[in-house]
Amino acid sequence: MTDICLIRHGETDWNVLGKIQGKTDIPLNENGIQQANMCRDYLEAFDWDVMVTSPLIRAKRTAEIINESLQLKIIEMQEFMEKSFGDAEGKTREEREKLYPNLEYPNQESRSDLIDRIMTGLEKIISDFPNQKVLLVAHGAVIHTLLHTLLEDRSELNNTYLKNACISNIFYQENKWNVKNYNIIDHLSI
Repeated sequence: MTDICLIRHGETDWNVLGKIQGKTDIPLNENGIQQANMCRDYLEAFDWDVMVTSPLIRAKRTAEIINESLQLKIIEMQEFMEKSFGDAEGKTREEREKLYPNLEYPNQESRSDLIDRIMTGLEKIISDFPNQKVLLVAHGAVIHTLLHTLLEDRSELNNTYLKNACISNIFYQENKWNVKNYNIIDHLSI
């Protein structure tokens, strides 16, 4: 069985401002650093074999902070970069609704391309790290899309906002992905 603990990156200033980030490379803010520290403190109580991260700085820095006590090999995988939101990146919800009332953002990555990219990444993890415990630091849209793709009953996930530094757990067993839990924030005290 391959276990994957999905961690959404810590908070950024754009998260606070409600700006959509996508592939724009925005660093963690002070609160995001604190959130990553709390993830580290929680996750160090468990055994892990490897850490995978998106190469975007907010995810990569979250992974580095978590890894301070774990000392795992960190592998960057493009497959887990945030979805490209095209021309909507850097805009607040109000700006996006005004400019794109139908929420169709010019030049954004399609849902099917995003799903293909994520599932390719998961296949690589199964192939490269069979029967291992993997920490995967990624992004809100990536984790939400991944969970939505794997869950058989999607109704409870549809309106769920994945909080910064939340933890979700999936596992691959008998040629099938399973979702154990998602959007866990008990480890966050702020």
